[in-house]
Amino acid sequence: MKVGGIGWIVAVVLASTLGASSTLSYAQTTQQSAGGEVAFVRRPFAVGERLTYSVKVGPIGRGTAVAEIQNLDTLRGQQVYHSVFRMSGSLLFFKVRDEYESWFDPNTFISLRYHQDIDQGSYERNRTYEIFAERGIYIDADKSEKPTVEQPLDDGAFLYFLRTMPLEVGKTYSFNRYFKPDRNPVRITVVRRERIRVPAGEFDAVVLQPKIKAKGIFAENANAEVWISDDSSRVMLQMRTHMQFGTVAFQLRTRETVKQNLADREP
Repeated sequence: MKVGGIGWIVAVVLASTLGASSTLSYAQTTQQSAGGEVAFVRRPFAVGERLTYSVKVGPIGRGTAVAEIQNLDTLRGQQVYHSVFRMSGSLLFFKVRDEYESWFDPNTFISLRYHQDIDQGSYERNRTYEIFAERGIYIDADKSEKPTVEQPLDDGAFLYFLRTMPLEVGKTYSFNRYFKPDRNPVRITVVRRERIRVPAGEFDAVVLQPKIKAKGIFAENANAEVWISDDSSRVMLQMRTHMQFGTVAFQLRTRETVKQNLADREP
């Protein structure tokens, strides 16, 4: 049994939000010099950030999720972030051991490679997607070429790209940048601000309601809510949604970061 595409789920719940126009959003995440070069933009995260969450699914499911930027890597001659998301636990009477890896540009967040290693009881999947934004295609796990969107983002790239965007209460944002076109659009409404307590501490938060064009945890009738820290770190503090088998909840347990002098060595 599969828990509603949990890699895509977590990538979005750990994010904040995005502007309505993909062209505008891209401009907001980079700065251009007089000579036309794209300059590095400071972000609310760096290599070495590690977020750990407690996960509960219904009355009996328990687990742990970890999201981290593992290192700077080189792919096809380009410097990229290598991010990893892992989740393990006992959910709905079966064991879960999932890992999702993403390689994306540190400035534009455009994805180059996305890997899934999913083990959810009797359901297993191990596949890699190679994404070529300059050619407008991605190569599926079956080695076939398929069209992608402009400035494509995979699950992990979305996680970090969206944390750089503004949050304005009362606004609904729509975007079409997921690398598989049929998953778009994704819409997020910023509904309110409030103060909450999670295992990691007490925080001011912005509350979001995401709606995804798919079945699962952010379906139209799931009534999901996501709490994002209302500070410079922009991390997901908590998520709750309602499924047939009960409430699914994530709560931040710890956030580890590298020292600033190490982060400053990034490109």
